[in-house]
Amino acid sequence: MASLKSLKVRITSVKSTQKITKAMKMVAAAKLRRAQMAAEAGRPYAERLNAVMSSLAAKVQVGPNSPTLLAGTGSDQRHLLVVATSERGLAGAFNSNIVRAARKTADRLIAEGKDVHFYLIGKKGRAVLNRLFPGRIVHQVDQTHIKNVAFADALEVARDLIARFDAGDYDVAELFYARFQSALVQVPTEQQIIPVSIPVQATTSATSVAASTEYEPDEETILAELLPRNVAIQLFRAMLENAASEQGSRMNAMDNATRNAGDMINRLTIQYNRTRQAAITTELVEIIAGAEAL
Repeated sequence: MASLKSLKVRITSVKSTQKITKAMKMVAAAKLRRAQMAAEAGRPYAERLNAVMSSLAAKVQVGPNSPTLLAGTGSDQRHLLVVATSERGLAGAFNSNIVRAARKTADRLIAEGKDVHFYLIGKKGRAVLNRLFPGRIVHQVDQTHIKNVAFADALEVARDLIARFDAGDYDVAELFYARFQSALVQVPTEQQIIPVSIPVQATTSATSVAASTEYEPDEETILAELLPRNVAIQLFRAMLENAASEQGSRMNAMDNATRNAGDMINRLTIQYNRTRQAAITTELVEIIAGAEAL
């Protein structure tokens, strides 16, 4: 049985931990509102730009003169998985869910004989991916200096990805992030960003309104300008969604940790009181026994 001193020390330690987790929950809750507003504000623009890209791409005959970000390299052998995670832990299952989604895709592609590499945004996915897929991480973007995600941060990553694509390092780039739904729900999401993926329904819809839409200059010129920006916008959206998802997941995790610490304090307090009562009872019995012996 644990001594009274060790129980008291443990109760004090758990109380200190509870104060930390409660403070982290409050900080995450304060940051969540701002991050959620930014993520929700970025969705309409990103979705609308995607729709415009689909509309334009549906009107263009893909050929040798088409932008490579639209036409691709003509192969899908080399895949680059862009995995966006956080720089900090203590966020529940936020990072592990994103990494798990990337792992499933990587395993499927490798089973199909594809060449798979990883491009990491944030450091929390590196340990797992490096252990499971050694030698396949080509780059990691350090975001420890970033407090609030800005478009310039996404633009820098987009330029690097496009430069690697133009250099022939890969054929297809797929982005993994967590789409924010609520503080309790963050959905791991996979999105092909290079080359641009055109849904069949978007192509059909764009074709039906093609006669009523005219572009100046021509569609291919507009696409050449918009395609790099679309990559940056989709990355920016993923970063905003991740920022909100991280804070929501951390707030929920710290709330659970605070409640668990309270439950542990209650159990330890009961154990402490029982141990103390047993010690007092033992002392009384010894005193009574000694008095009767005299």
